[in-house]
Amino acid sequence: MLDRLAGLILRKPKSVLVVVVLIALVGGAVSTTLTDRLTMGGYTDENSESHEATQVLEKTFKQGEPNLVLVVTDRRGVDDPAVAAAGAALTRRLQNEQGVQSVASYWTAGKPPAMRSKAGDRALVLGTIAGDFDTMIDRAGELKSKYSGKVEGLDVHVGGSALMWKENTDTASQDISRADAVVFPVLMVVLVLIFGSLVAAFLPLAVAFATMLMTLLALWAVTFFVDSSIFVINVATFLGLGLAVDYSLLIVSRYREELRRGLAMPDAIRVTMQTAGRTVLFSAVIVAAALSAVLVLPFTIFTSATASAVSTALLCALSSLIMVPALLVILGPRIDRLRLIRRTERPAAAAENGFWHRLAMFVMRRPIPVAVLVLAFLVLLGLPAKDINLRLPDEQVLPKSAEAAKTAQIMRTEFNTQEQQVIQVVALDVGDPVARGAQIADYARRLSALPDVARVDALTGSYVKGQQAAPPQPASIRFRAENATYLNVVPAVDGYSDKGADLVRSVRATSSPFPNVLVGGAPAVQVDTFDKLAERIPYALIILVVSMYVLLFLLTGSVLLPVIAMVLTILSLSATFGALVFVFQEGNLQGLFGDFIVTGAITWTVPIMLFALAFGLSMDYQVFMLSRFREEYDRLGDNTSAVATGLERTGRVVTYAAVCISLVFLAWITSGLSYTKALGLGLPLAVLVDATLVRGALLPAFMKLTGRANWWAPGVLRRVHARFGIREAAEASQPSRSSEEAVPAR
Repeated sequence: MLDRLAGLILRKPKSVLVVVVLIALVGGAVSTTLTDRLTMGGYTDENSESHEATQVLEKTFKQGEPNLVLVVTDRRGVDDPAVAAAGAALTRRLQNEQGVQSVASYWTAGKPPAMRSKAGDRALVLGTIAGDFDTMIDRAGELKSKYSGKVEGLDVHVGGSALMWKENTDTASQDISRADAVVFPVLMVVLVLIFGSLVAAFLPLAVAFATMLMTLLALWAVTFFVDSSIFVINVATFLGLGLAVDYSLLIVSRYREELRRGLAMPDAIRVTMQTAGRTVLFSAVIVAAALSAVLVLPFTIFTSATASAVSTALLCALSSLIMVPALLVILGPRIDRLRLIRRTERPAAAAENGFWHRLAMFVMRRPIPVAVLVLAFLVLLGLPAKDINLRLPDEQVLPKSAEAAKTAQIMRTEFNTQEQQVIQVVALDVGDPVARGAQIADYARRLSALPDVARVDALTGSYVKGQQAAPPQPASIRFRAENATYLNVVPAVDGYSDKGADLVRSVRATSSPFPNVLVGGAPAVQVDTFDKLAERIPYALIILVVSMYVLLFLLTGSVLLPVIAMVLTILSLSATFGALVFVFQEGNLQGLFGDFIVTGAITWTVPIMLFALAFGLSMDYQVFMLSRFREEYDRLGDNTSAVATGLERTGRVVTYAAVCISLVFLAWITSGLSYTKALGLGLPLAVLVDATLVRGALLPAFMKLTGRANWWAPGVLRRVHARFGIREAAEASQPSRSSEEAVPAR
């Protein structure tokens, strides 16, 4: 197949290139409407109890969890008559806003102490912005502009989860623009240093740009069938850029190597496609398979990001296999025009004199000491990972300057309340709620007596520590619907903490007088999310391990090398997770990565996305190396020579690729969002550890210790590999008349 593709490209390079460019242009045109078709949400399991509770609240009660909060400040004190009158007017004003419901304040809810600051100069106004996720955050932005500052003569700060997500998405958009502005010029400089010429350096960027546009076209088509998260744009942009550079580097490197062997351009193209081209295609399949394991997690953020990453990887391979050879044919010697750096190319036969060959031989002469030292270092780096804590995102992921973050900090330090993290208990099939008032009151009293409960609000009033603290208020009518009621359980602890999770489980375990009870709210969402992860992640790991083993066996024909490759990858990832905990969970070295808020936990999406992306990229480099090791072993018949020569042949290109893709993701460290910063540290660290310590030391050491066993397989598997396996070896490497005639006139 690749040989036929090479023949087509050699015959009609311009036509092939025009087709790709036209598809990319179509992608660019339709992608202008892509953002409007994406959702900002996708972080919840739609089959969970908490999600069902949210749906019932919205449909039956026309209510939702509090996602809007105003912190009202006045030096006269919130109990001053004038301040109370102004506060009540502010509450009514917010209640009359379109799309805002369930508005209650310190002044209209019976002056509960939890809604008054410790100093008595601040009070809370709570409300719910109705609608889907995207409607909610758009409305939050509008309300922020109307209610921040002086309102009704009072100082007002706006916050809540709706504004948090609005500022989150705005910050993410600004981050992408800033990262793009930084990445492309820096990457262009690095590519000039690698290739030496401006024309050659432009080639990977051209492939990356076309790939991104074609990926956006594919994602646009997907939105007609399933919901997709806006995060897919980040994945398509940065992963596409990194992989396009990787694949272009590998193809151009092999092409130049074949030219140095003395092949004419047409034959060099054919051999490159049969060798490096095969590796690129197989690498894309490996990356896609590694990422696809995440599909078992029932969250739109992951399924859509996986679809984006898989599409990006496969389209990167396809565009690289078409555009790079076509441009090499069209440009010919002109690819080295505008040369800024001149260097002497080492002859293809001089591999034993290269740095990576010498390093491999150094390691393989003393494999045990090298392996022990590097393993000890990686284990030391990974030790903090055993204490990793996960947390749903809240206002603390934002920069400290964000309005939602400032408001949340005021509430955290000056109020004894967790009003934004209320646990909502929805009771269905209760008959007439008014007639069941005694049972509702008894249930509310028992819930309020649970450890770490600050207050329970119900149709029959408010309850604290097992006793009624306030009678029903006019706002209490919101707890009533036909044949249903609900109660708000306000935690006395951080709802996202371990104690908050324990409280959710205690609420669910409390016996109810009603037959059908659902528990929702932000703390319940976190419990359901992490329970679902614990249930599904083992399946994801099984799919990952089995698919990687099968694919790596088809590449190497070995039963041992796939195990070595995966174990080494997991070692490098454990070191990366340890660094994340050390920096972002514990707050060490904070000055190096920006002034983020330390919460003692890591946003739950970070480890999953990091593991999937880093594992896929690590396997990408493992394919580059193992395929060349296999080729050299078939040629030389000696394990030590195959490893040393193969590492020399791939060492420079893998190093260049790792540096380039690390620069792409390092740009995320400039983000104002702590979880994006974490990815910006974790992905480059994983790639660089894998490309240096693992590739340069552990892999040669392990392969020396295992010797010829690296290439052993039982007879039946050898026959399977002979029939279905992938080898990076050219079918022919001699010039042919047909290929010479295929060169188009220029």
